[in-house]
Amino acid sequence: MVDTLPVSFGYENIKRVIIPENELKARIAEVGKCISLEYSEKPLLLIAILKGSFIFLADLCREITVPCEVEFMRSSSYVGNSTVSTGNPKDIFGIDKDISKYHVLLVEDIVDTGKTLVRVTEQLKKLNPLSLKVCTLLDKPERREVDFSPDFALFTVPDVFVVGYGLDFDEKYRNLPYIAEVSL
Repeated sequence: MVDTLPVSFGYENIKRVIIPENELKARIAEVGKCISLEYSEKPLLLIAILKGSFIFLADLCREITVPCEVEFMRSSSYVGNSTVSTGNPKDIFGIDKDISKYHVLLVEDIVDTGKTLVRVTEQLKKLNPLSLKVCTLLDKPERREVDFSPDFALFTVPDVFVVGYGLDFDEKYRNLPYIAEVSL
């Protein structure tokens, strides 16, 4: 399968495809198997950070072969159409259950500075999950400002602004089936 750049109105800023759709699907299937093995016979709760991780979560949970439940929360350190994190993540929890009965896997779209994930994991630890790990679709270690490493990182990407597969710029480009660099 060949991923092509859309030529329709509104996608003029797509510079190049970084991770094509077929590579995304293959890697998610591989990691889904690893997660299934690790959490076999354990109560697993996937918590997705909205909005960027919703497509990744949907595909990942379909590849996990052990029973799991899903919750959502919101956290963002970007404001409006900015391409740079404010470094001050805002957390809005939407978790309605007692997570102390679960092994929690936090599902994120991208780890950039790491500040959001440090703050979110600290807050989740206060809720006493049986265990807590982080699975991110994309990792940008070049941008890290804090000591944080995800437990599962599917792809490492260069220090460029990426969109697609749930990631956006000003709420646009989430629907692209691949990860692309955008020039703004």
